[in-house]
Amino acid sequence: MGWWEINADTLASGRFAVSPLAEATACLKALRWRRAANPGERAWLDAHLPAFRARMAADPDTALLVRSAFVPGWNADFVTPAQTGEPGATFAGELERIRAAPPDAARADLAVALDGPLPAALDRDDLPDRAADLIAWVWAEAVRPDWPRRHRIIEAEIVARVARLGRGGWAAALAGMRPGMRWLGENRLQINTRDHPPRDLSGKPLVFVPVTVGQSWSSWDREASRYAIVYPCSGVLAGAGAGAVPVPGALGALLGPVRASVLVLLDTPKSTTQLVALTGRGLGSIGRHLKILLDARLVGRRRAGRSVLYYRTEAGEALVAAQRDTAPRRGSSAGVSSGPSSA
Repeated sequence: MGWWEINADTLASGRFAVSPLAEATACLKALRWRRAANPGERAWLDAHLPAFRARMAADPDTALLVRSAFVPGWNADFVTPAQTGEPGATFAGELERIRAAPPDAARADLAVALDGPLPAALDRDDLPDRAADLIAWVWAEAVRPDWPRRHRIIEAEIVARVARLGRGGWAAALAGMRPGMRWLGENRLQINTRDHPPRDLSGKPLVFVPVTVGQSWSSWDREASRYAIVYPCSGVLAGAGAGAVPVPGALGALLGPVRASVLVLLDTPKSTTQLVALTGRGLGSIGRHLKILLDARLVGRRRAGRSVLYYRTEAGEALVAAQRDTAPRRGSSAGVSSGPSSA
């Protein structure tokens, strides 16, 4: 079992951060493994996989680099540098950290990932640039056009995690973050279930970085002075933004479709940022609908740290429950259901 020792200083300085580079790298990993965590991600993968396959076919050396850098259970360190957590990080600024990796170190990282000798085609000095160029291509072709929506979803995830932190401490904030990870107590954080030696992070920065695709990994810089955990947004957020939430027809007719969808989404307390991400509506629009629902006493609000969370009141719960109970039954229903520098 891989675990990290984390003291109070590390937890006190721990933060959540948005990383465009982590988002692009997670998308590259999804393309490399051809895996989708939800129907929205499957549609994205189907749309971009043909171009990715064509690019790999046209550049066999880079294709070999991808297969060698991302292996089951491990990422080559130089392609997944630990995020700094600084506000306002840009994709170009983060990408330079990959380009700046020493070629010798890149080759050594690949040998560790492969657990064996480096293929002759990868015994070269341009590995960092090749990796950076490919991630830049994924960003331009498959991430940047949709970045505003992805950014909203990531921010909503951070709001939710910070609210959990305020209510139940780090054990609550880390719960369900990524498969195999949990707070063990006594300053120990289990990172995964693999047999890796423990690491002492006492006093070192630790950053948590959500991404919108079903990929996760942990990473650290070469001096082991900074650590990061990249993890997928929670399920309801990860599948957000592609369409309207299912709403009983009578409830939509009574309240209006958008207002009804907001009420249905408040099955658990959510912030306006989360509701914007989930509905795809603007902040002003969500704010107006929330005010009407508040005035009608169908929702309430409470403060959680620096965020304001909205929730259904008893009247709101009764209204939604009544509409669900009278909704026509369907013949069947379907449910919607992540690798780690340690993947």
